[in-house]
Amino acid sequence: MADNMSGELVKIVEYSNQYQRAFKALNTEWISKFFELEEADYQALDHPEENILRGGGKIFVALYQGEAVGVCGLKKTEHRDFDYEMVKMAVSPKAQGKKIGWLLGQATVEAAKKLGGRNIYLEGNTKLEASIALYHKLGFKEIKSFTPSYKRVDIIMLLTF
Repeated sequence: MADNMSGELVKIVEYSNQYQRAFKALNTEWISKFFELEEADYQALDHPEENILRGGGKIFVALYQGEAVGVCGLKKTEHRDFDYEMVKMAVSPKAQGKKIGWLLGQATVEAAKKLGGRNIYLEGNTKLEASIALYHKLGFKEIKSFTPSYKRVDIIMLLTF
């Protein structure tokens, strides 16, 4: 459990199959609001075990008053320069402003460190100013090193431990 600094309790738990519907719904909601879902989205959201967990990754779920209101994945990469990727972070609009993204981001970064990672990268879009501000607050810095995985990506960020 973690106090989100506003006095309300948010619990960060590891993913289990009971959260698959929330994982998909939360991500589908934000992606379809600003962009369009791509094939890689469907693969990750429909099959998180195969696409994120099985390769040595993790997914964290934020519970607020017992409801799954946020998610964030940590995916082991095959890239020689990058150990992990932060993927599929989403927070329900009704739960935004409660520091849930911060708590999920911290849990994801700490997990990468505990798993022996040297770094973690993410792919984002600068149109989503609040998320970019959050990534900067977590310590990520913009890099220009490789081709993004999604059409919507216009920024790649890296955090080195």
